Amino acid sequence: MLLINQSAASSLRGEKIRELGELKVCYWPDYFAISYKTPRTGRLEGIDIDMARELSAFMAVKLRFVESSFSSLVENLSNDTCDIAMHGIGVRESRKPYMEFSAPYLKSDIYAVGTKDSQYISSWEDIDEHGNVVVVQSGTFMEPVIKRYIKNAKVTVVDSFKAREQEVLSGRADVFMADYPYGKRMTQLTSWAVLFKPKESLAPTEYAYAVPKGELDWLQEINDFLLTMKQTGKLTEFAEKHGLSEIVVND
Repeated sequence: MLLINQSAASSLRGEKIRELGELKVCYWPDYFAISYKTPRTGRLEGIDIDMARELSAFMAVKLRFVESSFSSLVENLSNDTCDIAMHGIGVRESRKPYMEFSAPYLKSDIYAVGTKDSQYISSWEDIDEHGNVVVVQSGTFMEPVIKRYIKNAKVTVVDSFKAREQEVLSGRADVFMADYPYGKRMTQLTSWAVLFKPKESLAPTEYAYAVPKGELDWLQEINDFLLTMKQTGKLTEFAEKHGLSEIVVND
């Protein structure tokens, strides 16, 4: 049983959730190891699925998962579609005017995904060479970073995360850029992918939970819960379970 700091005052949203007996959690179904909906079974799995279940148990309410996405994140937090978004939300300045962020619980840098049979790239150091093609998704924090970082290889920008894989599999590109969870997904679910890690950090990004803007008392409840999950080792346990030990934040 979790031992949460009960001295903190309950928030207005927290009181409403307990009164209604239901916690609404937004999740993105395509985030492997974070909040992933298995195509074959429809089962939800990932570190944030486990964390959401722990949060609802702590609050002694039912849990309702609400399918969402990063593009609908602001709308769903502002119109009461969900009480909290739990799908590895990157803490970015552009998002701060629209939501409140919890303390971080994961931190990922930029990784590259290539093919095991590549004749040209066998390590991160091989990527930025003339003749190589690097794919990055438009609108991501990675796009401007990679455009500045890559000096010799060609950078190709695509519109969706799946298009990155297609460019590499088709041979039109050599690697695509991703965060650690997505990179792990590729290496675990395919026979061709290999993950390359930079020796020096490029753009480490903290991941947190997001709650509606201005609801600082509700945010404090979430931070109290998150602190307890760290102190009791449950966060570490879930990170190990889903292969995310390398990027877990426990301080």
